Amino acid sequence: MILAVGCDHAGFVLKAAVTGFLGGRAEVMDCGVSREEEPFDYPDIALKVAREVSEGRANMGVLMCGTGIGMAVTANKIRGVRAAACNDVESARLGKAHNDLNILTLGGRVITPDPVAPSLDTWLSTSFEGGRHLVRINRIAAAEASVLSSDSPESGRVVVFNHPLVQHKISIIRDKNTSVKEFRELVQEIAGLMVYEITRNLPLSEIEVETPVAMTTAWTLAGKKLAVVPVLRAGLGMVDGILQLIPNAKVGHIGLYRDPETLNPVEYYCKLPQDIGERDIFVLDPMLATGGSAAAAISLIRARGGQKVSLVCLIAAPEGIKKVHELHPEVDIFIAALDGRLNDHGYIVPGLGDAGDRLFGTK
Repeated sequence: MILAVGCDHAGFVLKAAVTGFLGGRAEVMDCGVSREEEPFDYPDIALKVAREVSEGRANMGVLMCGTGIGMAVTANKIRGVRAAACNDVESARLGKAHNDLNILTLGGRVITPDPVAPSLDTWLSTSFEGGRHLVRINRIAAAEASVLSSDSPESGRVVVFNHPLVQHKISIIRDKNTSVKEFRELVQEIAGLMVYEITRNLPLSEIEVETPVAMTTAWTLAGKKLAVVPVLRAGLGMVDGILQLIPNAKVGHIGLYRDPETLNPVEYYCKLPQDIGERDIFVLDPMLATGGSAAAAISLIRARGGQKVSLVCLIAAPEGIKKVHELHPEVDIFIAALDGRLNDHGYIVPGLGDAGDRLFGTK
């Protein structure tokens, strides 16, 4: 484990105690400062440590200033960081158990070096509880992805799935040792579970049904037309899982490849239902990385008359969400997991690799 550690002049004395404690438990990345004498602006160190954590070079971080508050406020401006001032053991425990803090901040003018070790030990040894707390963290992550509020009817939502079954299955498909057969089955299962949320707002109409006992009032789908449009090839892996629950949906296909020189998506195939303009459309693209292919697919559907489009993905990066909503701000995006970032090759980190290769056993 790598922990990034930093302080300003007011946290310098405390930093020595922190690095001394952490030295035998983790690799310490010292981000400064190295002198106590001169005043130092805490945002510079806070941003440095926060970026080390956000970009994956450090697993977690510890920051120190006069109270710990300024460091926390600054660090939380960096995507994926959850920082808070925890100057006692109970705050450190709850911060990790409920908020999954990946940066702990401490106050050199609030806490003396002696109590630092118990707080750090508690924070490091406590596990995140998940459950209802994961629901809340995912809501924060969705807001952090620069998505417009769903309170406006013209802005799309980002819905992160928090159901334990979805999260459990996502963990399995992330594992590089999961077989092609199991990966393919799990992708279908996850897509099937996601249907419940993506179809939540379908209209119903009232009907009368005769049971073996009596007549009763019941509900049926109000003739809503649906279409499922996978982006080739990886999107194909999600189709059957969705059709098991909405078998009357029509299926279109969109094929795109990336131009090696411009890196822009290029259409090579597009076949949509003739009445696409009358249907609610679910675009299936397992990995929302840069967002270029998904945004291009939505543009193709729009150009052919499609109106109500939603995007359904397994894993997304904030960059992809931002790209899609820059070009199509009204589109709802449904995802099973929101990851932290893209690497230099445009892959989602931690992600699960190339979904198409893992679905079809190719490399």
